[in-house]
Amino acid sequence: MRRFNTQKQTRKPVNDFAVRRKVLLAFMLGGMALLVGRAFDLQVLNKQFLKQQGDMRHVSEVAVSAYRGMILDRNDEPLAISSPVESAWVNPMELAEVAPSDIKQVEQLLGLSEGKIAKLIIPGSKRQFVYVKRRINPDLAERVKKLSIKGVYFDREFKRYYPAGPISAQLVGFTNIDDVGQEGIELAYESLLKGVTGRKRVIRDGKRQIIADIEAIKAPINGQNIKLSIDERIQYIAYRELQAGVIENQADAGALVLLDAKTGEVLANVNYPSFNPNMPTGTNKGAFRNRGLTDLFEPGSTVKPFVIAAALQGGFIKEGIKIETDGAYRVGRNVVKDIHNYGTMDLTQVLKKSSNVATSKVALTMPPKYFWGFYHRLGFGVSAGLDFPGEANGSLLDYHRWNNFAQATLSFGYGVNTSVLQLARAYTALADDGVLHSVSLLKRDEDTDEKRVFSSKTAKQIRSMLEHVVMQDGTAYLARVDGYRVAGKTGTVRKAGAGGYKEKKYLSVFVGMAPASNPRLVMAVMVDEPKAGKYYGGLVSGPVFSNVMAGALRVLGVAQDQVETMPLLLSNKTVQ
Repeated sequence: MRRFNTQKQTRKPVNDFAVRRKVLLAFMLGGMALLVGRAFDLQVLNKQFLKQQGDMRHVSEVAVSAYRGMILDRNDEPLAISSPVESAWVNPMELAEVAPSDIKQVEQLLGLSEGKIAKLIIPGSKRQFVYVKRRINPDLAERVKKLSIKGVYFDREFKRYYPAGPISAQLVGFTNIDDVGQEGIELAYESLLKGVTGRKRVIRDGKRQIIADIEAIKAPINGQNIKLSIDERIQYIAYRELQAGVIENQADAGALVLLDAKTGEVLANVNYPSFNPNMPTGTNKGAFRNRGLTDLFEPGSTVKPFVIAAALQGGFIKEGIKIETDGAYRVGRNVVKDIHNYGTMDLTQVLKKSSNVATSKVALTMPPKYFWGFYHRLGFGVSAGLDFPGEANGSLLDYHRWNNFAQATLSFGYGVNTSVLQLARAYTALADDGVLHSVSLLKRDEDTDEKRVFSSKTAKQIRSMLEHVVMQDGTAYLARVDGYRVAGKTGTVRKAGAGGYKEKKYLSVFVGMAPASNPRLVMAVMVDEPKAGKYYGGLVSGPVFSNVMAGALRVLGVAQDQVETMPLLLSNKTVQ
């Protein structure tokens, strides 16, 4: 039998650790060499690259906002100013790492709808900048900043503020969310007001917050201030009284323009209804219209003084002429009518009673070309030259297309379209002894573009006649101003529509000047479609003129030229 050795045979282990150590040591030395080489490459050979990469993460350029220029009245009272605010924005890529509860807290503080910020976090999106709320109060911005939430940042901006609110809204206008002018003076002078944005280099921390300014790259250039001709004190009085007149007469709207009779400066320009330019969003765009400068209408009887002036100036009638009216006057196939048969009238009575018949007869004494030229020189049918957005040009039918009836109707204000501003401007020729003034919304000491349209003698004659319009038996007794002589003319105009002139729908107009002995101010008032029962210009617009003119003369310290005033006597039969 074969015998087996049951004892275990022991084998001597091979000692191979030395080889392993050598391999491991070689790998470690090689890795260290690579690291040293890479460090040498980055810090010595490519040092500039490393610096640029660091700067990209910690140094950046930011815009430096420029102040938008202020809009001031003639006495340096602010009508539009800019105040610093903050605008909140987020980096959606960074917000992905923020807890939903923190995001919700930001939404609540900023008054945002729940989930508005959270919806911006879209997986895979590369968006890094989204505004979430513009122009917020700096105090609120500080509260949000104290939360120190990654991905939520703020930029400095400016918000426009309008101290006068609705009083000067259509004139001054407003800016949009990006501080760009949208209406009025803000739009007209955008290039001067806006300024030029600057840039600077800053250091940011790991949360992208600016911790230090390094250098100014380009200094911001602030916008220019604009000084208007408007007197905010008079503007307030005018708005208050126009508003009261529109509401009392249940009218659709109203517009008023007040001019300096010697310089052509616009001292007041108000419209009603108005809006709040500090919160224009949601406002009916019709409220943005500056009706006094942009809307056209037929001026009615307010042009009659110019017809008389043209005929006197051209020698087509004499000052002492007597005119038969008989209540009606046939012109071709048409008939011109007065509301009463005034019988025989002199020129003063023609204007005092506002006779269409007599004015038509005077107009037809003049050649059409001469008559048209007189209207044209007074500014009818052409822009007043304010360069205001949407400013009306008006219209005046070419005399080659006139017939006798067209010429007759032009004499009492139909067939010509004008704005409240253009009408007031035309009256400066009567107020300043035959000199027609250009108009300006900017403050100036004198009018370098004035021009004479008729003689001083003619202007004074017409002005004297117009004083009788405001007397007790004239058509505008309610337009008188205690302590001052007033000269002016009423207009009651039927509104035109698609199918012709509308029944029982009128524009009530009054244009006048004071003190009549040496006029300082000229004012035109238009009330659109009064519905409370009264519609004659003397009854509706006359009281507005009286109240505003009294306040304006007082504010400017104009000396009185009349001591006695007449008692109030209303007679609807004599008012037109």
